[in-house]
Amino acid sequence: MSLFQVFNVSGSALSAENVRLNTTASNLANAQSVSSTEEEAYRSRQPVFAAVMSSVAGDPATPGVRVAGIVEDQSPAIPRYAPDHPMADEKGYIYMPNVNAVEEMANMISASRAYQNNVKVMETAKQLLITTLHLGE
Repeated sequence: MSLFQVFNVSGSALSAENVRLNTTASNLANAQSVSSTEEEAYRSRQPVFAAVMSSVAGDPATPGVRVAGIVEDQSPAIPRYAPDHPMADEKGYIYMPNVNAVEEMANMISASRAYQNNVKVMETAKQLLITTLHLGE
């Protein structure tokens, strides 16, 4: 792997962490939404990453990270008894998303730090290239 591919690997990781941050932000934004049925309740979403190890015949992909997809958590919605709520069902329940705000905040911190680390890798690789170019002077 050439030194220039470090930028591709880190760049793909930056893109993946950006998706992770956006997904976490979406989960947090919908954490207090209310539904009248369990099926309509917002479900927590998480990105699935896949490592791209090398090029495949006909595909010039460089090694790195890609987002394989975004999956919904299938755990049940949280029922809350609120008979006075306008969206309550006939039994008096509303349904809250299965989003755990504490887990989402930890996930956001982790994604943010991974993003920062990949920026630092790119900065270091840039400095190494500049230093290498100055060796010939």
